[in-house]
Amino acid sequence: QVQLVESGGGLVQPGGSLKLSCVASGLTFDEYAIAWFRQVSGKAREAVSCISYRDSSAYYQDFVQGRFTISRDNAKNTVYLQMDSLKLEDTAVYYCAASSVKCMWYGDYDYWGQGTQVTVSS
Repeated sequence: QVQLVESGGGLVQPGGSLKLSCVASGLTFDEYAIAWFRQVSGKAREAVSCISYRDSSAYYQDFVQGRFTISRDNAKNTVYLQMDSLKLEDTAVYYCAASSVKCMWYGDYDYWGQGTQVTVSS
């Protein structure tokens, strides 16, 4: 049984930082691209960042470029999302997802986690 478990969410002030983790089990981790998505209640889910499995190439949406950093530790079956300079509009539930094909902003991912809440508020 494949599981993706996110952690690290919480409440932070604008300008602060959080580091999310996504721990995978039940799959050959280094054969999957891992992406982070986010969703605000009532709005469509949007891709945030992705890291490939071939060479750990990292991809970012423009709205997080320069503020978020994605990384992976294949030995720990874990992908991280370091989020700095957080803004109010970063508030959302953050999900990680695994794809056996490639990083993509749209399309079907094979597996999804349950999400972790990130709230940016003063």
